[in-house]
Amino acid sequence: MILVIDYDAGNTANVLRALRKLGIPAELSADPEKILSASGLILPGVGAYPTAMKELEERGLVSVIKEAVAKGTPLLGICLGMQLLTEQGLEHEETQGLGFIPGVCRAIPANKEKPVPHTGWNNLHVQQATALTAGLEDKDVYFVHSFFTDVPRQYIDVVADYGIQIPAMIHKEKVFGAQFHPEKSGDIGLGIIEKFVNLCQ
Repeated sequence: MILVIDYDAGNTANVLRALRKLGIPAELSADPEKILSASGLILPGVGAYPTAMKELEERGLVSVIKEAVAKGTPLLGICLGMQLLTEQGLEHEETQGLGFIPGVCRAIPANKEKPVPHTGWNNLHVQQATALTAGLEDKDVYFVHSFFTDVPRQYIDVVADYGIQIPAMIHKEKVFGAQFHPEKSGDIGLGIIEKFVNLCQ
């Protein structure tokens, strides 16, 4: 069973719809027992880094997610969910993240040619192959974000050019992140979700 972590941080309905379209059994829950027994976890997210971390902490989910990852459960963070995988976020205030991947979540520098938020379809460039990156070179996916994960190069799998090289997908061991929304990125995005589920099995 794939479990979508419920912490009132948006886009869960679209993620569940994508999983149903793929015929994948999935559930939305904040139940620690279900999180710890899931074959794979998806951490979605739309909103602000400090608010999201506060919600996870108040629901007692930070330690549960860390326990699940420590025992080898694959985790996919989407959009804000990917940003929370880092050690620290600088949105509004300094906030400690989940700390699965070294790095800091920073504001995208704005200019006239590249307005912030970075919204719309953008081209992907694969930096290193992982279980999720096959077939992604030069494909377009849908982004909506104002912050990016500033992480060491060895954790960056895919980038998108938006004035700077935006890490579009990152990973460390069995923890993966997608800055874009695979659930809103057509067949390419569905393929990424399917690859993640296959990894969980």
